[in-house]
Amino acid sequence: MNERDGIFAGSDPFEIAARWLAEAEESEINDPNAIALATVDLDGMPNVRMVLLKEIEPDSFVFYTNYESTKASELDGAGKAAFVMHWKSLRRQIRVRGTITRETGPKADEYYASRSLKSRLGAWASRQSQPLSSRAALMAEVAKVTAKHGPNPARPPFWGGYRIAPIEIEFWADGAFRLHDRFRWQRDEPGSVWQVERLNP
Repeated sequence: MNERDGIFAGSDPFEIAARWLAEAEESEINDPNAIALATVDLDGMPNVRMVLLKEIEPDSFVFYTNYESTKASELDGAGKAAFVMHWKSLRRQIRVRGTITRETGPKADEYYASRSLKSRLGAWASRQSQPLSSRAALMAEVAKVTAKHGPNPARPPFWGGYRIAPIEIEFWADGAFRLHDRFRWQRDEPGSVWQVERLNP
């Protein structure tokens, strides 16, 4: 019997991840593409927050954010990050660790253009992670950028994507008596051959 039959079957971890995400989209109530993104600052102090994964590419995972945010500063500073996707409805999770590059080209423009107008204007208005005097001040800024940029704003130069190219991906599924199933995919660097091994729960 193949050790990785069933939900773990496949020779490409990105295809497995995409399959699991598609299943989660059928059962998770809110944001099945939410990931807990972990970074470190220049002192090595860890940080984690929820963001939305927007694409699983053939060799990477992509999300978008404000390049002037704390998370962007930490991503750029370290050049690496980790995240976990956890689905209570499926009782599964995926853990990823890898290197970071920015996505500032046509794909970022295309995704930005696909967002609602209010979200696009909000990206212009928010100085993400910076102190804010009040909600009213934020809404005033939204009104100002709406008047300035109109109904079809271009992508802000300070907003775009990040791509995580993994060197490690772990697939986890809940097991009876806490004897969970875990498979770790590892490679020396992005683009190299994957090695797969089963881990103890």
